[in-house]
Amino acid sequence: MKVMIRRAATGLSVYVPKKDLEEAVTATEREALWGGWVRLSNGWVLDLPEMAADTRLPVTVNAKKRGGEV
Repeated sequence: MKVMIRRAATGLSVYVPKKDLEEAVTATEREALWGGWVRLSNGWVLDLPEMAADTRLPVTVNAKKRGGEV
């Protein structure tokens, strides 16, 4: 699914346009963010693609929603 990742005043947030949903990122697998999973405040876990560590935000990427918890 396409998601937009941006830096908000409180940290990172993810916007899912098809669901009109914006949630805060509460946990990440990797400090660099890319190529690992992120957990959102609603409980969703998304796998993010590999990208350069210095990728500028906001950015739209294809993420994959995991079925279970990490």
